[in-house]
Amino acid sequence: MKTKISLEGEWKLQLDERKQGLSLPFMDSMTLPGTTSHARKGPKNETVLVDALTDEYWFEGYAWYSKEVEIPESLADKTCYLFLERTRQTKVWLNDQEIGTCNSLNTPHIYELTGLLRKGRQTITIRVDNTDYPTKGGHLTSKDTQTNWNGITGRMELQFFGASYLSDIRVYPNLSTRSVTITASLAGAAQGTVAVSAASWNSELEHRAEVQEFALWSPDLSIEYPLGQDALLWSEASPNLYTLNISLKDERGEETDRHELSFGLREFKTDQDKFTINGERTFLRGKHDGLIFPLTAYAPTDVEEWLRILSISKSYGINHYRFHTCCPPEAAFTAADMLGIYMEPELPFWGTITEDGDERHNQAEQDYLVSEGYAILKAFGNHPSFVMMSLGNELWGSRTRIDSIQKAYKAFDNRHLYTQGSNNHQFAPAVLEHDDFFCGVRFSKNRLFRGSYAMCDAPLGHVQTDLPGTLKDYDDQIVPPDLQSGPNTSSETGGTVQIQYGTEAKTVQLGEADKEWIPEIPVISHEIGQYATYPDYAEIEKYKGSLKAGNFKIFRERLEEKGLGHLASKYFASSGQLAVACYKEELEAAFRSRRLAGFQLLDLQDFSGQGTALVGILDAFMDTKGLISPEEWRTFCSDAGDGKVREIQLCFGRGLQCPYRAVLV
Repeated sequence: MKTKISLEGEWKLQLDERKQGLSLPFMDSMTLPGTTSHARKGPKNETVLVDALTDEYWFEGYAWYSKEVEIPESLADKTCYLFLERTRQTKVWLNDQEIGTCNSLNTPHIYELTGLLRKGRQTITIRVDNTDYPTKGGHLTSKDTQTNWNGITGRMELQFFGASYLSDIRVYPNLSTRSVTITASLAGAAQGTVAVSAASWNSELEHRAEVQEFALWSPDLSIEYPLGQDALLWSEASPNLYTLNISLKDERGEETDRHELSFGLREFKTDQDKFTINGERTFLRGKHDGLIFPLTAYAPTDVEEWLRILSISKSYGINHYRFHTCCPPEAAFTAADMLGIYMEPELPFWGTITEDGDERHNQAEQDYLVSEGYAILKAFGNHPSFVMMSLGNELWGSRTRIDSIQKAYKAFDNRHLYTQGSNNHQFAPAVLEHDDFFCGVRFSKNRLFRGSYAMCDAPLGHVQTDLPGTLKDYDDQIVPPDLQSGPNTSSETGGTVQIQYGTEAKTVQLGEADKEWIPEIPVISHEIGQYATYPDYAEIEKYKGSLKAGNFKIFRERLEEKGLGHLASKYFASSGQLAVACYKEELEAAFRSRRLAGFQLLDLQDFSGQGTALVGILDAFMDTKGLISPEEWRTFCSDAGDGKVREIQLCFGRGLQCPYRAVLV
């Protein structure tokens, strides 16, 4: 049975910006979980950023944290692990003994202390390093989003286990048999008995599965547990969840371990060019998320805050989240389980995947990224909301190597759908052998399926170049009429193009593109929208936490210097109405497209970095800007738009006709 000692509270602190090593005695302290920035530690940052929010107490380097813990005699000899839910790169000491290091940016750091603890006072020292990562980390460490914070967030605890216990418990739902397969590793004993029970907990429809016992004869547990033909299913519309209780008993019948976890019975699959949930087709109405939290500058680890955030998105018709080069904490998946949101974490990479022998090949970085993927699958794979995973954002490089990585992930965990990445090989994309779905913005240079294109190649896209209308869709771009009878063998010579690379621009050489192709898997349009509004300067006062809106103040000063300060509110309101109109135009085109399987908005909320991209109808706090209500937004973004499309002629007399395409529900 697991016993926990919480490590939350006051810790001794020493900041070591130059990474010279610990110098005793400690001269400061702070409360953990938390970050040095949020605790206002270190010198105040006098630099004001224009292209992003400003971290008022920005710090990079080593931060040393130390705490004395009282270990009772009853726990001193038990199997013990130090658990740190979310942090940066860590090194741990127990008293004066070095324990090890861990560098996952997405998953908990876990250190085994078995046999090292003694009763009485023990000193735990943790060094957190937020420099020189194995990879740049995407939005996990970017100043554009949650910043490169230093600290430890979420649960911090010592976990003690009995003589025998279960670990690495995974739950695989099987819709056809209305059962789950449970796998786990048994430690500390060669055999025993496992009792399993399950009961629904968040639905008006109550359901219980019978208690069953299974004999264990090896350290590797694998059992199939039937739920019954009347088992409740999990989906966006009915996010029914079960509590699974697993009790481990030794040969004498005494309970030695117990686990309680939540799961949902669901099957998220593809059917030709569509997604299905439990056999029913569904359309993904998604949004981008870069872990933007201005008050703390780090992602929350409590379920309540994620319920608030995801509920706001759901009120605007959103049923899907794509996390840009990051994976959220477990609380986000738990909240999504409860609300019926389809989640897609992404490896923290925005660059080029190379092979051995390629120029600038970095095997250590690639090994790290691959290991992060496995860690994400192991840590969060039981959540029914975790339905898909991406290998990164706008990747370039070896298609063969990218495909081999996702092939390995699919063999490791088949509960999710996988894609090579989001908008890979931007101007010359291709579907890879092991892609379950494709996410991008074009199939070739001229086959576009997004309404507007930003930064490098504007003006482009029907929202920018065409008059507003009611007939636009992307079906002929996804499956061109001249290709329906067979592939076009002609090819394009690409030349050079300018692409967005990270948060900057880069010129790349396009070789000769492959022949035109038709996707036979679901297609998601990538980062659609990006329609900016003028700043609302009344928002400045909301930045009372770690991040300050110095950029807003600079923009206001520039306006006032031009004698236009009195027009600020009108600029905000007018640009906001234009943005809403553009979003409506783009979303309606997506819903009209019978061959599109979903979209991912950028964004419902403001993106605080990359030049201050105020592209949301909500601000960075997920508060309304007053531009449009959730009810009105849902008139063009909801499950009501997932129906059939029919072209209709309206006649107004005297031969005047107005064609438009209607979505029928």
